[in-house]
Amino acid sequence: MQAVGIRRGLTIDPAGEEEAPAERVGRLVRESPVVIFARRGCYMAHVMKRLLAAVGAHATVIELDAGAAELEELDAGAEAGHGAVPALFVGGAPVGGLEGLMGLHLSGRLVPRLREVGALCA
Repeated sequence: MQAVGIRRGLTIDPAGEEEAPAERVGRLVRESPVVIFARRGCYMAHVMKRLLAAVGAHATVIELDAGAAELEELDAGAEAGHGAVPALFVGGAPVGGLEGLMGLHLSGRLVPRLREVGALCA
């Protein structure tokens, strides 16, 4: 698993500790206000990052490879997001994929939610 846009305090692999994939996903979601789990090269994740950047938030993107060692993490990321990847989490709560993000944005609830979790300057 590789992280892009790592924020201070985000740890991918705790020193010397083995974590179950579901525990790792939960910890990563708690450590950053906005997290996207996606497959490498996913165009929907790219659109999600662009929309979030346009409103002033920068997401931590966890790119999941589809190799044998990463399949469990891919499944854990999808399960935590209640669906498939890309999966967006804001303030530790699952938003869904691109459709969920667009729904929040078009309803006018995205920016207030991002402010609430500290992903935007007030």
